[in-house]
Amino acid sequence: MSTRSLPALSFSLLLACVSGCGQKAAEPTAAAPQADQAPPATPAAKEETVVRLGYQKIGSPFLLKDRATDLKAALTKHNARAEWVEFQAGPPLLEAMRAGAVDIGYVGETPPVFAQAGGVPFVYIAVDAPAPAAEAIVVPKNSKVQSVAELEGKKIAVNRGSNVHYLLVKALESAKLAITDVQVSYLAPPDARAAFDTGQVDAWVIWDPFYAAAEVAGARTLVDGKGLVDNQLFYVARREYAEKNPTLVNVVLDEYERISAWAKTNPEEVAKILAASSGIAYEALLLAEKRHAYDVRPIEPETLAQQQTIADTFFELQLIPQSIKTADAFLSTTRFGNGS
Repeated sequence: MSTRSLPALSFSLLLACVSGCGQKAAEPTAAAPQADQAPPATPAAKEETVVRLGYQKIGSPFLLKDRATDLKAALTKHNARAEWVEFQAGPPLLEAMRAGAVDIGYVGETPPVFAQAGGVPFVYIAVDAPAPAAEAIVVPKNSKVQSVAELEGKKIAVNRGSNVHYLLVKALESAKLAITDVQVSYLAPPDARAAFDTGQVDAWVIWDPFYAAAEVAGARTLVDGKGLVDNQLFYVARREYAEKNPTLVNVVLDEYERISAWAKTNPEEVAKILAASSGIAYEALLLAEKRHAYDVRPIEPETLAQQQTIADTFFELQLIPQSIKTADAFLSTTRFGNGS
């Protein structure tokens, strides 16, 4: 072989090495998935549970709405979250519960009676301590009416089915008058305030903080609830929700109890917080807070018996369509307090 042919040979050997010397044997490839073989499914995350809280401009629920950090943390542990729905009064809140739009609510002592008679599927879950001074019958500052007896024939604004509806009945009864002896104008708080301020009604039966706001504006208290009614505020739940989510119900009630304990000894701070978020004057809210009873309690047989008295009264007056047993609206498996 001629030495002149070596470079060409070396180049050929080099080219062969580059293209094949370092090449590994082909590795077997994984078989392609068959058409009927789906990839393994990823477990779906558990859907978050929502608890819809109905509230009014009063009490622990309203206060907690703006201080809900602890509630959020407590619900997160149970893969749940809160949604807040505001109402002007208890009756529309309970109607929303009928529609499934509210799970837990806060209402006066009378709305549940009307709701139960109307077939709303709710249950009592807790109650605040009585606060009879937190609702009243008020008249304009310059009104000539000086007593409940002088309301005979007068036009009175009241929110139908609310806690003050019962106050009106009991106040008239104490003056030996019947509800048919006065002209009742059923108005929600905003409309009633307008009618009261413009002289379209002679008196207004109302609860705090609307009552306090009217006082600050110059209204005169004719009589409040002391000696006439208990004026208890109830925590209620949609029955189906309470049956399915007893733990979440008690988580919410625990937070209401916690903030109630704080609010009981801090009326000035509470009034400042509520004034900033409600649009109601601080002076009115402070007055209302000093009359509010912050003490979340379990439902006891005595509580249901008091509600039964209200129900019987309204049935006798033909204000509700049927006789009811308030004990039927208590769910023993969802019990707040006493080791629940």
